[in-house]
Amino acid sequence: MAKVKALIMTGYGINCDAETKFAFELAGGEAEIIHINDLIKNKSLMKQFRIIAFPGGFSYGDDTGSGKAYANKIRNNLSDEFSEFVSGDNLVIGICNGFQIISNIGIVPGYSKLGEGDVALEHNSHGRYECGWVDLNVSENKSVFLRGIKSLHLPFAHGEGNFYAEEAVMKRLVENKQDVLRYSKNGSPAKGEYPFNPNGAMDDIAGITDVSGRILGMMPHPERYLYFCQREDWTLQKELLERESREVPEFGEGLKIFQNAVEYFQ
Repeated sequence: MAKVKALIMTGYGINCDAETKFAFELAGGEAEIIHINDLIKNKSLMKQFRIIAFPGGFSYGDDTGSGKAYANKIRNNLSDEFSEFVSGDNLVIGICNGFQIISNIGIVPGYSKLGEGDVALEHNSHGRYECGWVDLNVSENKSVFLRGIKSLHLPFAHGEGNFYAEEAVMKRLVENKQDVLRYSKNGSPAKGEYPFNPNGAMDDIAGITDVSGRILGMMPHPERYLYFCQREDWTLQKELLERESREVPEFGEGLKIFQNAVEYFQ
């Protein structure tokens, strides 16, 4: 059986493309990094892939707002191709800056036409860039990427991750079970408390899907936790596991997200 192919979008300011490519390959798929300008020149390339990933970074320096310039390039040059891709049985994931991009494109939550966003990822409420690790609760959902996952411990790094939506949009997200990832504190809702909710996100939201569950946008970085030893406190966790005669895992919690995507096509 041929391996499923993932298109890793890149461009000026994207800096997590190599890690995202590696994540899909570790999960059993094939992946190729393609610059958006090259995709615009050869639009038919998109037909070779079943998964599109928008990695993290600071596309075009986020000079006009996080992810906006990159999203505008897609809207102005690739709108028909992207509309066709997302309407098919394909997958899309946007991570950090990628979440900002696909929110601006409008494919999450997907309530408006392409190019019109329904949600925003604003400046962190404390007004500064921040990186660290967060705990996440996974809500009941139909996301392909989150199958079999109840909680996550992942790294984050952003200056504009403060999720915002109008009341009507928030209500719709909850009713459709698209509000899939929330920041948590000891397994309970963070309720906006810093640092457990590191950016002030409305209702602690760290990630959402489209209605179908085939498109996921999330602020934390699963591609940065593919191996257990990448965890920030892995030496402590290793010691605790060994004292309890429990197996020390080889892989990190982020890998399952990419495995789910690859397995969807098998």
